[in-house]
Amino acid sequence: MSDETTNGGRRQVRGRVTSDKMDKTVVVEVERTVKHPRYHKYIKHVRSFKAHDEDNSCKVNDMVVIEESRPLSRTKRWRVVQRLNQVEA
Repeated sequence: MSDETTNGGRRQVRGRVTSDKMDKTVVVEVERTVKHPRYHKYIKHVRSFKAHDEDNSCKVNDMVVIEESRPLSRTKRWRVVQRLNQVEA
């Protein structure tokens, strides 16, 4: 689900919106799989990022692409680049 890419030195990751309760901010959960060094099993790692959503267009369960940016607030260092699909209410 993560699909980490670089765009001019800025990382882009894909994730799912888990909260849209804040104004112009969404919480995006990014999931990636990592192979354990000894047991060679794949483990799921999940991280949450706060991302800037200028238009308040993202809703819960939307898939989005977020990109690193300059610090926008104390905890916000990502911004929403595009919505991949949206959930019908």
